[in-house]
Order: sequence, then structure tokens, then C-alpha cells
Amino acid sequence: MGVSAIQTVDPEIAAIIENERKRQKEGLEMIASENYASRAVLEAVGSVLTNKYAEGYPAKRYYSGCEFVDQAESLAIERAKKLFGAACANVQPHSGSQANLGAYNAIIQPGDTVMAMSLAQGGHLTHGADVNLSGKLYKFIGYGVNRETEMLDYDDIARLAETYHPKLIVAGATAYPRKIDFERIRQIANSVGAHVMVDMAHIAGLVAAKVHPDPIPYADIVTTTTHKTLRGPRGGMILSTDDFGKAVDKAIFPGSQGGPLEHVIAGKAVALKEAMQPSFVDYQKQVVANANALGKQLQARGVRLVSGGTDNHLLLVDLSRQKVTGKDAANKLHDVGITINKNLIPFDPLAATVTSGVRIGTPALTSRGMREDDMRQIGDWIADVITHMDDAALHERVHQAIIQFAKKFPVPGIDA
Repeated sequence: MGVSAIQTVDPEIAAIIENERKRQKEGLEMIASENYASRAVLEAVGSVLTNKYAEGYPAKRYYSGCEFVDQAESLAIERAKKLFGAACANVQPHSGSQANLGAYNAIIQPGDTVMAMSLAQGGHLTHGADVNLSGKLYKFIGYGVNRETEMLDYDDIARLAETYHPKLIVAGATAYPRKIDFERIRQIANSVGAHVMVDMAHIAGLVAAKVHPDPIPYADIVTTTTHKTLRGPRGGMILSTDDFGKAVDKAIFPGSQGGPLEHVIAGKAVALKEAMQPSFVDYQKQVVANANALGKQLQARGVRLVSGGTDNHLLLVDLSRQKVTGKDAANKLHDVGITINKNLIPFDPLAATVTSGVRIGTPALTSRGMREDDMRQIGDWIADVITHMDDAALHERVHQAIIQFAKKFPVPGIDA
């Protein structure tokens, strides 16, 4: 293979990309919000569509020459609607955060009261955190989990709704390992005259494969990223009922974005087509099976899981028993080739920069073809490291074992 254009033009960036490619191949990516895009998705994102400016929507652009990007975006829209059974779809949001802010703009007004899962208990930054624009524009009331079960406390959500009468209730999380009862959320919202928005960024692939409850029948608006379990390019998407379709479109353009990233939208279209294949359902089922196998192995090694287990693609791990912080555990595991992230656990006594826990996900490793036995082996490596944080010799043995182990599993988009 000859020298690539980027190697000729910018060898520094070429070297950085090569180092990242090597890191992805030799390590174990277990950040719950990460996955591997296929070669087809990567080709679409790296295509000549990046050259085209296309403010507006298909057949309603402000620039000429959009006939082909119109076709690509229209395909993405129709595939999104078909895959999720939604009346309307907007595929232009640059990210999940952009999708959430666009959704708020479409359904409520600045200053309105909104209820959402608090960041400290598993929600997302864009669900009303003080440091985020969502928290500055709207009055958010945070809800969370029951202290005993560590699962969503729907009775308390109903109590809060009756107390504050929000205009909108947001369901969805970034670090919650259990199924969400969207029907119950809808019932609570109806009781106080609120709308329902669901942020399914983490579980979109599981929803598409019907291995998690479906929010579409119960929500006015559903937002998502297109990476994570959906395995597409980095970006966002909004699904809605007919009642909010036009409002969503206006909220994204011209409300909060200019020209859409048509090369990324083409990648979304490819990923949505891939998600319609029977193999995608098998993949999502394996993601959940792998998470369960990993969780049980960690429990067998004395590691506590928040809520006692998982229903989806991620584990929230409490390291208090090991007397290890999430920050230290994530750093040490990174050193041996396992990439996870520190994460607050419910009622965490430590700061968000330190944390008592870590979040671990199985989507990326499942994309590489790993199964339950592989998860059990990885669970042992994780347990070995976090229970022997100062054993440099053990860490080196684990690191070398992981390098050899990872060679057995091709990386989608890189090796195949």
C-alpha cells in the first residue's frame, strides 16, 4: 500500500491517526458510549459530500447543487422513520447535545419547568445541569433512584410532578443500567398535563432491535445519538410525532444550526440500513448477554454493581469495597489496555472529578465478536487490577495478555 495523501501533506496528523488506530486494535474499548463504525460508514463520512453546503432541508435548500445530498438526507430520514416507527425524523443535529437543545427549543419556552434524571444519579449534562445551557435556559427539577433498590423511583417522580407541574418530563440516562418504564413516565406526565421527551442516546440500538422497551409510542419527541449502540457516525437525530415535526425542523434550522454535515448524514443513512439487517438484532442481544456475563463475573470477584446487575449494555460499578476511587481505577485500567470511565454512583460521597465508581460497557467489544466467555476473562482482569492497584508486575502481565487477546478479534472499520 502506497503513502496516503495525509502522510504526504501532514505527517504529524497521520502519525496521530495511526497511533489511535493501533490503540483501538490493541486495547479493549469498554466506554459505554463508544463503538466501532463500519468501513461503509467511515467511507461515507470521508466522502466528497463534505464539500457541499446545504442549508435548509431536502427540496428546500438555500443553495443550488443539492440534488444528490437531498437524496442522501431523504434516505436517512426515511430509514430512521422506518427503523423506529416514527412519524417524523430530523437527521441534521451535529450531536446528541444539539439534538436535546433543539428538542427543548421545539417543545417548551425558556424559563419553563422541566423534570429530568439528575446528572449525579445517572442523567446527562444536557438534562439540566447548572453548567450546561439547558440548566441556564430552563428550570430543571431532578429526579433519581430509590436509595435501597438504586432503580428509578417512579412514585417519587409522580410526587415531584404533582408538586412542580412541569411542562416537560425527560426520560433517559447516561449511566443507568436498568430498563426504563416509558409507559409509566407517560402516565405521570398525563396526570399533570406535561409533554414527554425521551433521550435514548445510549439505548437506541437496543430499542431498534426490540431488546429494550420502546419509547416511541409514549413520547412526543425522542432524541438520540447515532454512534453508541446504533454503531453509526458521531452525530444526533430527533424523532417526533406529527404534532412536533415542523417545530423540530425549525428548532434545528434555523433555530440552532446552519449548514448540515451532509457527509455525516450519509454515514447515518448507511448505519440505519445496517441496523435493519437481522444480524443487527443478534448483535444487540449479544451486547446485553455480554454485559450480564461481565457483571456476574465481577460480582463473583467481590465487586458490587449498582442496582445489583444490568438490563442493558452497561454496568455501573461501585468500588467502595475495594477502597479505590473511580478516577484511580480508570487510570490504572487504561494503563493495562482497558478503557472505561470514572463515574458517579447514586448518592456518591465523592466529587464528580474523583467518583466512587466506574461505568463499563460492552457494545464495542461485542462489535469485535467477543462473547460471554471473553467477558468473564475480561472481568477477571478488571478484578485483578482493581484489587491489586500497586502490583506493577501483575499489571504488566495483564497488559501483555490483553495485547495478545485483542489480536484474535478484528476491529470493524479497521480490519474488516
